[in-house]
Amino acid sequence: MTTAHDVDVAALERGLGPRRDLRGLASHQIAGPLAALIVAIVVFALSTSTFFNSENLSLIAQQSVVVGTLALGQTLIILTSGIDLANGAIMVLGSVVIGKMAVHGNPVLAALVGLVICVAVGSVNGMLVSFLKLPPFIVTLGVMSVVAASARLYTSSQSYTIGSDFLTVLNEGPTVGGVTITYGVMLWIALTAVLGYALSQTSWGVRVYAVGDNDKAAALAGIKVKRVLLSVYVVAAVIYFFAAWQALGRTPTADPSGYANGNLDSITAVVIGGTSLFGGRGGVLGTFIGALIVTVLQNGLTQAGIDSLYQQVATGVLVVIAVGVDHLVRRRQTR
Repeated sequence: MTTAHDVDVAALERGLGPRRDLRGLASHQIAGPLAALIVAIVVFALSTSTFFNSENLSLIAQQSVVVGTLALGQTLIILTSGIDLANGAIMVLGSVVIGKMAVHGNPVLAALVGLVICVAVGSVNGMLVSFLKLPPFIVTLGVMSVVAASARLYTSSQSYTIGSDFLTVLNEGPTVGGVTITYGVMLWIALTAVLGYALSQTSWGVRVYAVGDNDKAAALAGIKVKRVLLSVYVVAAVIYFFAAWQALGRTPTADPSGYANGNLDSITAVVIGGTSLFGGRGGVLGTFIGALIVTVLQNGLTQAGIDSLYQQVATGVLVVIAVGVDHLVRRRQTR
């Protein structure tokens, strides 16, 4: 039997679902970041002799993996008008739990425990934001401190070298045309495709956009806003586990002080990729491109001999421009 709420949700699906993403694909949301990526590649390829070679392209792909995967989870949360300052800390906690357990036991079991730890922390974030209605910024800031300290306490601030082929397999992969495509890169691409499909082609994705666009209107339409928010934080935590696994492949050492800027780097990739910090607009394909832009910029400037401090300035300027453009677009849409 069809209810009034079912009708309202169906209307939202017609208005906010795939058609909305297709409009975004045709407009600035994807076209802008993609154009910026192409321009950056062309400029660095013409200005440096070492940028456009197979070894460096392999390096760019591998350097993008961990932050790019973290940014996928961050995208889901920002689409709901939230933000996750704890994602880097959750990833690090997962990696050190896996690393320490793997040294003394079964690496597969260690990975499963790491997954449970990540999901447990993500669930706490989700429940505090959805059921207690606490601001995501404050919740994740507090959880970040707790989780980061827990990682150090658990390891006594020691790092653990991983000797397991299972845990480092994501840093291996075939070489095509001189460019090595690791299984970690393949996993990143697969996660982007799955999340892109879920956001654009499923009712769950419609609800995520609807909650981020206007949670009160979404509730009136019959959407279980709390459940949607909780599901987003849990799915994001699962993605952070994959980022932890990729990090162990990239550098086979579980370090409690690693990836200290993972949260900020992931937010940068999301914003540059065209997802609005106000929620309800954007997607993971833009984030994928945004992560590549950040890595290409840092790699190209390094190849050109630019100091790392100026690289930070350039990245910061990009973020400010992206947020400014998003703000102007949003103002035009609300007039």
